[in-house]
Amino acid sequence: EVQLVESGGGLVQAGGSLRLSCAASGFTFDDYAIGWFRQAPGKEREGVSCISSSDGSTYYADSVKGRFTISSDNAKNTVYLQMNSLKPEDTAVYYCAAVDSCLLMGVDYWGQGTQVTVSS
Repeated sequence: EVQLVESGGGLVQAGGSLRLSCAASGFTFDDYAIGWFRQAPGKEREGVSCISSSDGSTYYADSVKGRFTISSDNAKNTVYLQMNSLKPEDTAVYYCAAVDSCLLMGVDYWGQGTQVTVSS
């Protein structure tokens, strides 16, 4: 079965860092881009970052650019999201997803999510 399993979430103080992991299985990893999304309480789910399977290009929402870094270890079928300089507004459930492309961010498979809480 297709699985994307997030880990690495937790509670961190403002200004701190977390590294999220997304371990993928059950599909051909290289056929998809991997995106990170988040959903904060009372807000819509939004795209945060994406890494392209075609050329490894990375993309970031303006709100996280310069603070977050997405990377992949293709041998491990794992994508990471390094989150630095965290702000309370980064508090959300973070989801990784297999997407058709980073341009459209059309989700084919979702992970279950991991909670990130940033305290002020």
